[in-house]
Amino acid sequence: MVFSYYNKLSAARKRIYRKSDGTVSIALPNAEDLRGPVVELHEALQAEDRFRIEDSCRKIAAGITAGLSVTPVRVSVLAVRPAGSWGELHGLYETAGGRAAARVTLWMRTVKHKRVVAFRSFLRTLLHELCHHIDYELLELAESYHTEGFYKRESSLYHQITGSVKMALQEQKGTVDD
Repeated sequence: MVFSYYNKLSAARKRIYRKSDGTVSIALPNAEDLRGPVVELHEALQAEDRFRIEDSCRKIAAGITAGLSVTPVRVSVLAVRPAGSWGELHGLYETAGGRAAARVTLWMRTVKHKRVVAFRSFLRTLLHELCHHIDYELLELAESYHTEGFYKRESSLYHQITGSVKMALQEQKGTVDD
């Protein structure tokens, strides 16, 4: 399946899109090692502790990039999401672009109510931004498009690093939003 913007792409960009769309999973050899930081992230979100949230995200990102043998990224977690007439920004991936490393920025609170983002949504946002990095570094794509394959790769990573942790977290008060 292709999204509507596909028809507006050049032939070269359509090839990139199709390669992205055709890659539906990323095998993460060290997924089990990331389950501790995933639990830490869940606890930090419940405690609304930005510094612990950021630390957990950094551990997860470092584990994923190391497991895939790609360059690491810097991770920052800020307070309230930026917003405009276009909506709220959940996360942002910035290529290295002359800096030492690419950067992932996440926001932990919603704009309207200033509530901490739910665990599943927050973790998926982190993985979404990391998928952009993986597109460039591992898949060596010249562009990182939001294709169906992109979202399947994100989902693949989510299920690998949550695994049995998801059940344990759900039992801790039903706080995981699935």
